[in-house]
Amino acid sequence: MHFADFLRAVFALAMTMGLIGLAAVALRRWGPETLAKLAGPRRERRLAVVETLVLDPARRLVLVSCDGEERLLLLGEGQVLPPATKPRAVKTKDAS
Repeated sequence: MHFADFLRAVFALAMTMGLIGLAAVALRRWGPETLAKLAGPRRERRLAVVETLVLDPARRLVLVSCDGEERLLLLGEGQVLPPATKPRAVKTKDAS
């Protein structure tokens, strides 16, 4: 194998890798919008996450809107936790 053949193989590999890289960048930048336009008109989504609040590393509150109605979910340990009971009113003692 001559040096010119080796140089041609390295140049061909560099060109191929460069074209693959350019295709990846183009798909990442313009791919999702183009595919969405080709898919046709989208119908309105029924489910949306309105807001989330992290309580601690294991639990979070999620406000979810479904068909115009909002629900508050308590998530933790990979599951939906049962809703907490209503807090009781704290009775205060008068100092008098």
